Amino acid sequence: MAHGQPEPVSEAANDAGEVSLAVARQVAGAAAQPTLPWNGPRTGPHGQSGKYIAIDAEDLRNGGILGVVDGVLEAARVIGWTAKTFDSEGQSGLRLKTLANALASRPDGLIVVGGDAQALLPGLQPFAERSIPVVGWHVAAQAGRVDGTPVAMNVSTDPREVARVTALAAIAQSGGHPGVVIFTDSNFRVAQDKANAMAAVVRACKTCALLEVRDVPISRSEQLMPAVTRELLARYGKRWTCALAINDIYFDYAVPALTQAGVPTSAMIMLSAGDGSDSAFLRIRTGTFQTGTVAEPLSLQGWQLVDEMNRLLAGEHVSGYVFPVHLVTAANVTKDGGERLLYDPANGYREIYRRIWQRP
Repeated sequence: MAHGQPEPVSEAANDAGEVSLAVARQVAGAAAQPTLPWNGPRTGPHGQSGKYIAIDAEDLRNGGILGVVDGVLEAARVIGWTAKTFDSEGQSGLRLKTLANALASRPDGLIVVGGDAQALLPGLQPFAERSIPVVGWHVAAQAGRVDGTPVAMNVSTDPREVARVTALAAIAQSGGHPGVVIFTDSNFRVAQDKANAMAAVVRACKTCALLEVRDVPISRSEQLMPAVTRELLARYGKRWTCALAINDIYFDYAVPALTQAGVPTSAMIMLSAGDGSDSAFLRIRTGTFQTGTVAEPLSLQGWQLVDEMNRLLAGEHVSGYVFPVHLVTAANVTKDGGERLLYDPANGYREIYRRIWQRP
């Protein structure tokens, strides 16, 4: 599938069964409930002292990646570690060089934020050869250990459940009749899996129309999305009523093009299967096209990455914790950190991790 070109829309049935409006409303409503009490780990090794951690970031221009890195840095200060961030800037030619630079800094551990563990494998193997533990965020299609790589824990919500909730929320919000375009980036397995899962839900809805799945590299979204948006409007006109995406960043550049084309906000809904950027929160709050995002708890996941790394440095197993999926809508956008334009669950996770690490 070439970048910027539509993926042929298959009419093949999927194994999820038919999707009804009632089911869509039920699932979306449950995912939009206030954050539940902490259900993650409460015990573990005390904080290992004096460690230096390298952070390999896929692209710090991506709000999700930046939010996680900020969470890692906050937690590292609490546990008493030093950390340095190495940014690949979304450039494929820089990814392995950035990892080599991180390795040359002689870290005690490596945290990979974004990127794809399989694609990065040549750069990750030297860490394993030196017995340097590796954990990651959104580096594979599922949470947990990434088989065949040195990544002991991929911290993430369940990407397929994120995608399922996003698509069902779109069906619920559209009254069961969305005309859908899905934006994804085939450079990343997790993105492609999300797109496939969203497409499967839409196809399983008899009153929904999947117009196409469009492959646009996240790193080039600023350059490509305005023209892509205009092209889709010309092709589908009023049939296109819903945009789904694997990341909020696509909408940063689609919304101005929609506005310039004179599309009213009532004519289009936009929902993202990650990650809950500040611009997404602002669009949801102001009613500017975007009506939902399945926001990752970015700061919490940064703290979890530090905790998982601490467990490995202490010679223990990772916790394997997977945070529940949460849908942000206009009804709940001011809750759980939303007043600061982010999703930061009010469940006391910072205090719990401090107690685990025995840090004041």
